[in-house]
Amino acid sequence: MEKIIIIGGGLGGLFTGALLAKEGYPVTVLEKNPVIGGGLQTFYRYGAGFESGMHLLGGMHPGQSIYKICRYLGIMDQLEIRDVDHDCMDQITYLSDGKTYRVPQGKEAFADYFSAEFPDEKDAIHAYVDAFYQLVDEIDFFYLRTGNEHVYSHSDYFLWPADQFVNHFLKDHRLRDVISYMNPMFGGIAGHTPTYIHALINVLYIDGPSRFVGNSQQMADALARVIEACGGTVITRARVTKLNIEDRQLRSLQYEKDGQLVVMDCDMAHVIADVHPSVLLGMTDSKVFSKAYRSRIDQAPNSYSSFCVYVVFKPGTFPFINHTCYCQKDYGMVWHYNEYDEEDWPRGFLYMTPVGKNQGLWASTMIINCIMPSEVVARWADTTTGHRGPEYDAWKQRHIDKVLTVMKQLYPGFDRTIAHVFASSPLTIRDYYNEPDGALYGLRKDCQHIAQSQVPVYTKVRNLLMTGQNVNLHGFCGVPLTAINTAEAIVGVNKITCQINRFE
Repeated sequence: MEKIIIIGGGLGGLFTGALLAKEGYPVTVLEKNPVIGGGLQTFYRYGAGFESGMHLLGGMHPGQSIYKICRYLGIMDQLEIRDVDHDCMDQITYLSDGKTYRVPQGKEAFADYFSAEFPDEKDAIHAYVDAFYQLVDEIDFFYLRTGNEHVYSHSDYFLWPADQFVNHFLKDHRLRDVISYMNPMFGGIAGHTPTYIHALINVLYIDGPSRFVGNSQQMADALARVIEACGGTVITRARVTKLNIEDRQLRSLQYEKDGQLVVMDCDMAHVIADVHPSVLLGMTDSKVFSKAYRSRIDQAPNSYSSFCVYVVFKPGTFPFINHTCYCQKDYGMVWHYNEYDEEDWPRGFLYMTPVGKNQGLWASTMIINCIMPSEVVARWADTTTGHRGPEYDAWKQRHIDKVLTVMKQLYPGFDRTIAHVFASSPLTIRDYYNEPDGALYGLRKDCQHIAQSQVPVYTKVRNLLMTGQNVNLHGFCGVPLTAINTAEAIVGVNKITCQINRFE
C-alpha cells in the first residue's frame, strides 16, 4: 500500500492522516512547529493556558457530522467538551443604544427570539431562517450524505452575497445587522461572502455549539494517537522546504529537522499538503504550476486576520460566562470588519471565558478576538516574534488599551479584575499558523471570484493533493469534512463516508 506523507499537522492534516491511517495506509505527518495542531494549539502564559484559535465547536452532538467522524476514529470518549448555555448560546451588546440580545440555540427558538425582538418582521424572520436551512440541506457532504461524486445543483441564493441574502428577507437595518452577528466566525464581508458560507455557519451553531474543557490541544493529540496507533508517525520541528517534481510526479521532498536536511522519497507515495496554496507553491519552481496559476494564487485575496487580547484574572473577580459574547459599537458595521481606521477601532469584537477543568463560578482567563486586516501591521512584515521593536510594542499596547476601554464600558471596574494582559497580532497568526497575511480562514471565499477563492483537492501533480480550509470549508466543521474529500480521492468516493455513517 502506498505511503501517505502529509505536509502540515494542523486540523486538516491530522484529520486526513487519521482517516487514511484507519484505512491501513502508513502515514507520516511533517509539522514545522514544536507542537502539532495549528489552530488547535494551546499555549501558556503566567501559568494559564490559552487556545490559539479553536474556541467554539459545532457538529459535536450525537448524530451530527463531526460527532460521527470522531466516533468512527474512536476518539470521542477521549474528548472533554461542554455545551454552551441552551437559553443563551450568544450574547450581543450594542454600545450605541445599550441594547443586549441573548440568542437561544435551536432553529425555532432562534427564529422566535428575533421575532419577539422585531415583531413587525416575524414572518420575514421565519422565512429567512427556513431559507438558509433549506440551502444548507442542498449540501450533501455537510450531513455526510453520499453524493454523486460531489456534483451538486444549487438554488439561486447559493452564491448570492450573504448581505444581499439577509437584506432580501429583512428590512429593519438593526435586525439586518444583529442577525448577522456570527460574521467573525467565517470572515463575512459585504458584497463578497457567499450565502452558503453564511448559512452553513449559522446552521452549525444554531443547532448547538460546544466548547473544549481545558484546552483544544486534546483534539490534536487524540488525532495523533490514531495515526500512531495505526503505525504512523507525527514529526514536529520538521519544516518542508522543497518539492522535487518531474513529469507531473512528486519524486521527493526535503525538510529541515534539528538543523539537518532530510530527503524523503515520494515516488511511491501520496503527498497531501495542509498548507496555504501560496506556501505550497513556494516549495517548488516546477513549471507544472504555470505562471498564470501562480499569479492567480498570488492575487487571490485572503480572509481577514485578528488582534487577540488575552486576560488572566485575579482569582474570584470575574464571573465565568458559558457562551460567546459579541460587542458592537453601533449598527451597520458587522459586514465591514475588513475596513480599518485606528480612531474607530475596534468596531466590534467577540469575547469568551474559556472552560477550565472543574470550572466553578469564576473565570480564570478571557480571550477577546478583534478582527483586523493584515495590512495594518505590514510595516513590521519582515520581523519575527519577539524582535519587532519598540514601535511595534507601543502600537500593540495602544490597541490593548483601546480594547480594555470598551471592556470597561461593558463591565465597569474591569481593569481591577486583571492580573495580566497581553496580545497577539496578525503577524503572530502568520508566523505560527504559516498563513500568509495571518489569514484566519485561508483564502477569502468570494462569490465574485468563486473559482479563485478555493482550490480543488487535486493538483496538477499526480501524487500531490490538498486538504484543509483552503479547499472547501474552513473551521472546525468544514476542515474535517474536507479531510474526508481528500482521503476519498485516494480510497474511493463515498467509501469512508459510508463507514462513518454507521456511527450515530
